[in-house]
Amino acid sequence: MRQSQLFTKTRKLAPKDEVAKNAQLLIRAGFIHKEMAGAYSYLPLGLRVLTNIENIIREEMNAIGGQEITMTALQSPALWKKSDRWRDDAIDVWFKTELKSGGELGLATTHEEPLTALMAEYISSYKDLPKYVYQFQTKFRNELRAKSGIMRTREFVMKDLYSFSRSEEEFRTFYEQCAAAYVKIFKRVGIGQMTFRTFASGGSFSKYSDEFQTLCDAGEDTVHLHRGKGIAVNKEVYTDEVLADLGIKKEELEEVKAIEVGNIFPLGTRFSDALGLTFKDDKGTEQPVVMGSYGIGPGRLMGTIVEVLSDEKGIVWPKEISPFPVHLISVSSGNADVVGEADRIYELLKENGIEALYDDRDIRAGEKFADADLIGIPTRLVVSEKTMTEGGVEVSGRQNGATAIVSENEVIERIRN
Repeated sequence: MRQSQLFTKTRKLAPKDEVAKNAQLLIRAGFIHKEMAGAYSYLPLGLRVLTNIENIIREEMNAIGGQEITMTALQSPALWKKSDRWRDDAIDVWFKTELKSGGELGLATTHEEPLTALMAEYISSYKDLPKYVYQFQTKFRNELRAKSGIMRTREFVMKDLYSFSRSEEEFRTFYEQCAAAYVKIFKRVGIGQMTFRTFASGGSFSKYSDEFQTLCDAGEDTVHLHRGKGIAVNKEVYTDEVLADLGIKKEELEEVKAIEVGNIFPLGTRFSDALGLTFKDDKGTEQPVVMGSYGIGPGRLMGTIVEVLSDEKGIVWPKEISPFPVHLISVSSGNADVVGEADRIYELLKENGIEALYDDRDIRAGEKFADADLIGIPTRLVVSEKTMTEGGVEVSGRQNGATAIVSENEVIERIRN
């Protein structure tokens, strides 16, 4: 992509009403556009990052047997009344609307009820289980006060996976497999070392659940961290009983702020019982299906990565989720030979299957480098009179700033490594 043709613009200042660092940087760098409080559009650069994150999640969910579907956001009250969650005092963030023909619909906050009802059409025998189904689907939550940029919004994409098992033991086996997959996901997106499995409340579903919390001063959650064991306890369940169950002592823990980037919930038979999801076991006896729920918000994850990995110059994207692997910058100062060489390197990258954002704009070098720092692509190639004189291309890393002149023959290998 030539930057002169890219549908986005960087800006020196973020909107005055935007206080979250992630939104400030993403807006300034041209990744997102704020439509209203709690609602953001993803522009080309932002959508590329979001898609890369989704693909990592998709790969890890498929690796543990997940099968992807997409369900409707429009929700019938009938299903939710069966589980007693249509009431606003049960789910206090409903968006509800009236049909012109009469009656009421909701915009999905989550999908336990409709997916349980769907599975009841396809599960009847123990031979039909287990099943693991997930989706990337837009959710709507009528938050009283949308805040924290793209980390807490009223409209967002959620990866929600649901497991359907024959027994508690079978469920627990998959539960741990999914927890391990989450660890892989957070490592691949660049925040593995600062993200911890966290013992938390199960809310209305179960006594306990697990969260994955990323350490960050901007986080809304307070957790008590045991660095030695690599686990944490959410403040809401920070009791002597819980600590005893985990075999840790208060003096071994430190209190830190964190952002919840994922969660896994045991659901038991709460929704199976309410919506009649059963199967016949090998003896012909009717049994309720044991369920679990596993969520990650790709947009929330993207915002968290910006919060914890950015620096004073701008965003620093990890390689696997960067909008482009390479940012090619032409510093020509009106020199047609430099422009021609930069064009040639751009074509060379394309021929070798390497996508580059090519800053071919006719502006000052300082502006180009400032924008490159703000946008945060991890590898930078610079073509200038100086590099041509030295017989190569300048290669540098956004994170460490180390530079080297590399010959054209070595550029492709250097980028791939």
